Amino acid sequence: MPEYLPRDPKWKDPAHIQFEEEPSAQFVLFTNARVYDGKSDVLSEPQEVLIHKNLIRKVGKLVPVPQDVKLIKVDCGGKTLMPGLIDMHSHICIQDGMKEGRDSYDQMAMGAMCAHDLLDYLQQGFTTCRDAGGNVLGIAKAVQKGRIPGPRIYPSGAFITQTGGPGDTGCCFDQPGEMDYLEKNGFAHVCDGRAEVLKACRNNIRNGATQLKIMASGSVLGPYNNFYATHFTLDEMKTAVEVANDYGTYVMAHAYHDKAINRAIDAGVRCIEHGYLMGEETMRRMVEENIALSVQATMALEAFGDPDALAKFDNNQKTKAALVFSGAKKMLDLIHKYKPLTIAGGELFGRGNSSRQADNIIHMVSMGGFTHAEALRAATSSAATVLSWTGTLNPYTEGSLGVIEEGAYADILVVNGNPLEDIYALKRSNIELVMKDGKCHKFNLKEGALQVVTFRVGGSGKAK
Repeated sequence: MPEYLPRDPKWKDPAHIQFEEEPSAQFVLFTNARVYDGKSDVLSEPQEVLIHKNLIRKVGKLVPVPQDVKLIKVDCGGKTLMPGLIDMHSHICIQDGMKEGRDSYDQMAMGAMCAHDLLDYLQQGFTTCRDAGGNVLGIAKAVQKGRIPGPRIYPSGAFITQTGGPGDTGCCFDQPGEMDYLEKNGFAHVCDGRAEVLKACRNNIRNGATQLKIMASGSVLGPYNNFYATHFTLDEMKTAVEVANDYGTYVMAHAYHDKAINRAIDAGVRCIEHGYLMGEETMRRMVEENIALSVQATMALEAFGDPDALAKFDNNQKTKAALVFSGAKKMLDLIHKYKPLTIAGGELFGRGNSSRQADNIIHMVSMGGFTHAEALRAATSSAATVLSWTGTLNPYTEGSLGVIEEGAYADILVVNGNPLEDIYALKRSNIELVMKDGKCHKFNLKEGALQVVTFRVGGSGKAK
């Protein structure tokens, strides 16, 4: 079961009491921590990491401690201190598929369920996510303003899809111009032609999208789309890219096969989602042009290769899933050969999946052949590189993400184990501390690991 936070607002464990009731202790000092900085292939020797408010100020051995200040001291006991994880392909506001929000629940209920998932993201160690489509713009704004707890969200807003594309959930007898309930509620913009794409993209950015997401090919589960179809003309794709460029950001594209991927790159798209059926020439081009590839290992290698998981699929969907399963294995071989900028995105949504986001990173190693360091970078520093492409629309520019270094955001995990040697250390039971933006959201370190200390000029710290 997901480890949701206690429902009783009066309940707080000792760590939360000290973190929250010491407003003068704006410094936090992590000691005896073996640091994974988000980039390296090995852990550091035991170090100290000093936090002031929401940023990392110092990293190293015997970091200078400000004098005459009160700070919270956390003894990591030689465990791994690393950046908060980043999920680059979330669908936070989608539960068991978009139609659940149309046929089973209203948007108030969907938002309440989403709030639970946000808390659980933090418990799993995910402090940032890039949402790849759905009615998430208001949720992202509420998190940014501190109205609800959750990971930082880089929202794409409503799917930009053509008529009959993967984001089109309308009735097959709808007439042109009719809007489906989900389209009205911000889950998708069904648009055809330059004018409609232009308006849809501007609408998303007006309402808070940090990047745009277009649906450039068919999918496994889409109700209408042909698996091998290429969606949107080159001019329509260029229109989305023009809007993104005008606002200083970029476009990501759902695309499975070579024709769709290459058309998207021709148009100026900078990040490809899925790409399961791409060939070698396309992979080589992605590397040459620095196009990022978002890998959904769990969906491709686990879900689409599991007979039990496929039991509820119809025959057409099973056929497409089998093609994705075999194609993904070949795509992963190409990744290992050409080394594109690879980022990790789970696309794990629904009651049975939202509580296991780390599985996507684990499967990149256990099923996909990635080294531990490659998989970790895909969910930390490499992911942060792509997030930085949002340019002027980036809502989080005070510090860096995905790294442990001076000037970075204080998004920190303390992990029981070494994920550079054992990727299963990322399982939620091993995540013993979660800090996002300098605030503690999970604390399972042993008793006595946390102290409030006053440092005086010319003297050592005195524990409270």
